[in-house]
Amino acid sequence: MDNMTILLVEDNADDELLALRALKKTAVPNEVVVARDGEEALEYVFGRGRYAGRDVSKQPKVIFLDLKLPKLNGIEVLRSIRKDTRTSRVPVVLLTSSD
Repeated sequence: MDNMTILLVEDNADDELLALRALKKTAVPNEVVVARDGEEALEYVFGRGRYAGRDVSKQPKVIFLDLKLPKLNGIEVLRSIRKDTRTSRVPVVLLTSSD
């Protein structure tokens, strides 16, 4: 169900695996869509590019958004999501990691 998805925006394969494992352990029933850079995340959210034709009236229940991303960083993605009335109320959880 597209309106029950979780969008995980993460470019690090290890962190992606960790997040997916945590969601699975908590028995979250939602489908998880993974975007690996800021540009792909916005394509999914706004139904453009590789996600052209996606029903954008069905937004993710939550977006887990890494701050350090290629192409567009997490803050730029968040700004784009917040300034659009169709997506401004989608919950976004910012993620970051350090060595």
